[in-house]
Amino acid sequence: MPESELWITRIFNDYLPGLGNAVLHLVGKPTEPRPWADFVVMQIFVVLLLMAAAVVLRSRLSVDRPGKLQHVFELLYEFVYGQAEDQVGHRASEYVPYFGTIFLFILTCNLIGLIPAFASPTKTASVTCGCALATFLYYNLMGIREHGFKYILTFMGPKWWLAPLMFPIEIISHLARPLSLTVRLYANMFAGEQVTLVFLQMTKLLIPVVFMGLHLFVGVVQAYIFMLLTMAYVGGSVASEH
Repeated sequence: MPESELWITRIFNDYLPGLGNAVLHLVGKPTEPRPWADFVVMQIFVVLLLMAAAVVLRSRLSVDRPGKLQHVFELLYEFVYGQAEDQVGHRASEYVPYFGTIFLFILTCNLIGLIPAFASPTKTASVTCGCALATFLYYNLMGIREHGFKYILTFMGPKWWLAPLMFPIEIISHLARPLSLTVRLYANMFAGEQVTLVFLQMTKLLIPVVFMGLHLFVGVVQAYIFMLLTMAYVGGSVASEH
């Protein structure tokens, strides 16, 4: 058993190794005695946590007497919608579900590591890469849905004679977006967590609390930046002038 294995990962590896190896088999990986990794289990936990919050919120929705949880999510929705309207335009409501989902998922993943018994899955590059690829596929699919096969013209530049130059530049630019999203989120979360752990080992309570506050700030800002860039990419892919 790995020394760094979280308690929740230990439960998965003790009681669900067959399921883990079945998943590994599907992706062509060899079976392992303890197939579950911390970052995989933490992602599952975050998804279940968000689903539970949605179920609780749905059961308490009220027009006349909204509760505190409803107020929080209404404010969050208004914030996401306002940002989306600035980036995408009047049809922003069509894309808010994805924007809100990616924001809540990344935000929860970023902040859950502040709880001593857990770890942030976004400090692992494969997790941030998965989020980046999801955004890459999403905004391109939305562009194709909006423009059909004419979407390819957005890579050609404003003038037809610029197409031989602009097309390879645009392709490289778009392919670089998942890499940029991956590295930015992963590097910030990994560095923040490592700094916090180092000061937890070197000092007592006061200084680690300061760095945990910084980690909290970085986690919120990085989730926001990821969402904002996603909105910008979607806005560019569905813009009517294309």
